[in-house]
Formats: sequence, C-alpha cells, structure tokens
Amino acid sequence: MQRAIWNEELVGLAPAVILAHTSPAMAALQQATRSIPIVFVDVFAPVGQRFVSNLARPGGNITGFSSGEPEISGKWLGMLKEVAPLLARVAVIRNPQTGPFSPLFLRAIETAAPSFAVKPIATPVHVAADIERAISAFAHDLNGGLIVLPSAFVAVHRQLIFEQAGQHRLPAVYGFRYFAADGGLMSYGVDVHDLFRRSAAYIDGILKGAKPGELPVQSPTKFQLVINLKSAKTLGLTLPPTLLVIADEFIE
Repeated sequence: MQRAIWNEELVGLAPAVILAHTSPAMAALQQATRSIPIVFVDVFAPVGQRFVSNLARPGGNITGFSSGEPEISGKWLGMLKEVAPLLARVAVIRNPQTGPFSPLFLRAIETAAPSFAVKPIATPVHVAADIERAISAFAHDLNGGLIVLPSAFVAVHRQLIFEQAGQHRLPAVYGFRYFAADGGLMSYGVDVHDLFRRSAAYIDGILKGAKPGELPVQSPTKFQLVINLKSAKTLGLTLPPTLLVIADEFIE
C-alpha cells in the first residue's frame, strides 16, 4: 500500500521521465501510469513479466535495460556442479513477493536440472525465520546446494542465508556481486552499474523527444563471476581450475 501511495505521488508530479529500478518498482509504476515515459534498470525477463510486448519494439511508455532471462540459471547449476561434483539436490530459495519473476526462474531451473543430474526443490521464504527452517530441513539429506534467487528480501537477509549455508556446509550461488562480496560463496550475474550507466543515454534521448516505445529494450552485455575464497575454505571446497580461470574477481 505504501509503495502505491509513493508511486501515485511520483506520477502526480508529472516528471518528464521516470527511472525504475527492479521488478517490484516497475510493476507498481506500470499500474500508476501509461503515459509518463519509464526507463527500467535491473529487471529480469521484461517480456515474461509483461512489462513490454517485445524487446525490439516495446511499444507504450516503457523501455529499459534488462538483467537477463531465466536461462541464466543453467549457468548457476553448472557452477554449483563444478564446485560440488556430487551435487544431487538444489534448494531454490525465493521470495514470491519481492521476486515476482521467481516462477519464471523456477521453470527454467526445472528444465535445465536433468542435464546436471540435479533435483530442484522450490523453497519459498516469506519471513526471516523461514530461511533458517527451510535450509535446516533441506540440509538433512546429503549432496545439496542452494540457488538464491535475487530479490529485496534475500538482499536484506543475506547474512542469515550465508550463516545457514556455512553452518550446513551447503555451496550456494547468487545473482549479484554484492552477495559474494559480503560473504556468499559465488555470484554470477549482470554488472548493474553498467546498466545504470547505459540508461543515461535513453533518458537523455527521451528528454530530447524520443519515444520510449520505439527504443529497444537492451540486454546485458557485461556479466561478472565473483568467488569468495574465504567462504570456499569455510565450506571445505576445492575450487576447480576451470572455474578459477574464468572468474572476474576473487574476494579474499
């Protein structure tokens, strides 16, 4: 409710253009206005979430810079399998409210999982206590790992997730650099700072008269693989050379 009020107030100011960050913000603004130009940043699967009709000519008042498509989850599965070759089960940690795109990712993971001989287990979490309960229950069986789908909820509670993953010796992969930088094992995903830099050109163009619906939605061009060596040591993992050689950054 509070977010809706904020967006109504923002739209009421009649700005020339709005920059929307993340899917929940984009969804709220889409409901609030169909006329004010919106440029989004850090939004997964914009067509799948029905923010735009297609990437080449989005139409309407919305365009932006995507964080990618759910198929990136195949990369996450592959990385987990590399660091833990005996991996047989993966808990997909997600918050449906702050990560409304999570069903798209879950389907992509379920599609990719058989090629890695891994069973995905949907693990929704709604409050902090759910995280401890869910990971503890999942860890009762051997050869498990975690895929933590990005959202504001898991970002806020990331330290709790790191603690639970470490306590139960579960390798985990995350979608953004700050997870690995703050203590998670590894992350692979778009360089969000690059998306923000690129969005400036679209905002400038719209202010000069360009129509957002005629500006193609841009796909990410820069991805980052970040590995936290301290977390790997805590988990007792020997990282394979094939992964080390392609990493963009190591956290000591």
